[in-house]
Amino acid sequence: MNVVVVNSLIRSFGELGMVEELLWVWRKMKENDIEPSLYTYNFLMNGLVNSMFIESAERVFEVMESGKVNPDIVTYNTMIKGYCRSGKLQKAMEKFRDMEVRKVEPDKITHMTLMQACYAEGDFDSCLGFYHEMEEKDLDIPPHAYTLVIGGLCKTGKVLEGFTVFENMIKNGFKPNLSIYTVLIDSYMKHGNLDEGMRLFDRMKNEGFEPDEVTFGVIVSGLCKSGKLDEAVQWLEYCRNNDVAVNAMFYSSLIDGLGKAGRVDEARELFEEMAEKECTRDSYCYNTLIDALAKNGKIDEAMVIFKRMEDEGCDQTVYTYTILISGLFKEHQNEEALKLWHMMIDKGITPNAASFRVLSTGLCLSGKVARACKILDELAPMGVILETAFEDMINVLCKAGRIKEACKLADGIVDRGREIPGKIRTVLINALRKTGNADMALCISATLWCSNQQSKSTEPKKMPAYTDGLEFASLRA
Repeated sequence: MNVVVVNSLIRSFGELGMVEELLWVWRKMKENDIEPSLYTYNFLMNGLVNSMFIESAERVFEVMESGKVNPDIVTYNTMIKGYCRSGKLQKAMEKFRDMEVRKVEPDKITHMTLMQACYAEGDFDSCLGFYHEMEEKDLDIPPHAYTLVIGGLCKTGKVLEGFTVFENMIKNGFKPNLSIYTVLIDSYMKHGNLDEGMRLFDRMKNEGFEPDEVTFGVIVSGLCKSGKLDEAVQWLEYCRNNDVAVNAMFYSSLIDGLGKAGRVDEARELFEEMAEKECTRDSYCYNTLIDALAKNGKIDEAMVIFKRMEDEGCDQTVYTYTILISGLFKEHQNEEALKLWHMMIDKGITPNAASFRVLSTGLCLSGKVARACKILDELAPMGVILETAFEDMINVLCKAGRIKEACKLADGIVDRGREIPGKIRTVLINALRKTGNADMALCISATLWCSNQQSKSTEPKKMPAYTDGLEFASLRA
């Protein structure tokens, strides 16, 4: 047995994922005093990394660093690949920086491995940084690199920069594919630049690309968001007549757009068409129709769809419940709204700020402020802390002219040692002035100021003489 035979065996076992056999050869090599070469280490590490034995590969790397054989670009690329595959991007970046210290020049493979990992982690700035570094070092930039960079820029709203990279790609002799065109069109549409999106769509067709259901879905979504519903419906007809598959995103965009425009019957027809065409209806699709029905005074129909959602095993989210609770309160079905709230809690769905705001608004406007406060207190043990809940309720009460209840809540905030935000103080004072209580507004302004000063200091401060005996609760009378 010599080093050439050892290298061949280690490489073969590594490629086959036979880690035990690979390590057996390594041990036999040591027992026979065969000195490993750079190839031996690289084959060994590659086999370990490909089988996700990352810690073992790390130990081999450490042995190299402390021995006679120095790691080369292949060694570093192998370790960086292993870290990226195992989700240890930070360690991969550390190895990349270590290359600079040890005068090992990163190559195209190094940059591409890190670019893909950064993109997968949502670190689009680093992804762009590696692209620029490849440009500066005059490295060969493969088409996939352009795809990653354009996708990352579009996802962060930098569509113009994405388009610049797109033009560079063409200038460097690469032809963008359908996916790249679709990503750019989508970004233009999402940012309201419908004309540029459609120009790029026409350019894509002139280049010989046939739009697929994803591209058409992006076009329809953009048209719906821009309020051009009739054009969006025309594209739907075009797809139907030209055997283009209409996917869930396509339908959901139209249902959402039509629902928001009050064209609920058309939205419902499309929803039913999805079932007929065996197109899966997800939570987003259900929520868009439920939202449209609830906002157009069809809460009973919305509840029927909600029940169907459950029967079909589609996840009901906190957003689903928020829509319905809001709709029930608007139809003065307060107890039904409360039942739905408790159903949500019982199902283990955690409320958020938006869902409680809807609930508290409905309760406050129906004169059940105390009940809203009680429910708010019940959320704390669940780990739901809503910092601005009281302030939101004061705002709602003031806008509804329920000044006494608003002042009572303000009392509660001060009693808890909290400062009332300036915006809410202004709302409260303006509400008093509108009801003809200008003097009271002035007094409360002074009282709130003093209360807030006290909350910032450990020493009590005396109220101005003209506010003696005044409390917000005095307005309850």
